[in-house]
Amino acid sequence: MKTILVVDDDDMFRNMLSETLRGAGYNVLEAENGKIAMRVILGSALDLVVTDLIMPEQEGIETIKEIKRIYPDMKIIAVSGGMRGGTMDFLPIAEYMGAARVFRKPVDRKTFLSAVSELVG
Repeated sequence: MKTILVVDDDDMFRNMLSETLRGAGYNVLEAENGKIAMRVILGSALDLVVTDLIMPEQEGIETIKEIKRIYPDMKIIAVSGGMRGGTMDFLPIAEYMGAARVFRKPVDRKTFLSAVSELVG
């Protein structure tokens, strides 16, 4: 069974993604921010990381950069609803930093699961 880490500070969105992935047969771990995610990543065998970009403690871009430094082959999906109260789009930056796929919130579950399947085999 493939193991996926879902990182998002929005409890409802994180739970929705996690349940979607579990329903598709994946083992799912969760973290509320990048700092917690890095502890999970260092202590787990993961096949994929799905991370939000705007979070407290440690944001997604920094998390992607750190993951890729330690695990250059780790597959990453970045999700973002955009900057709170602003218009900056961080998804192209996430792709540049190494995210294999990017999605805007709200995520189409079917398209999301298709990308997950493609990345983890």
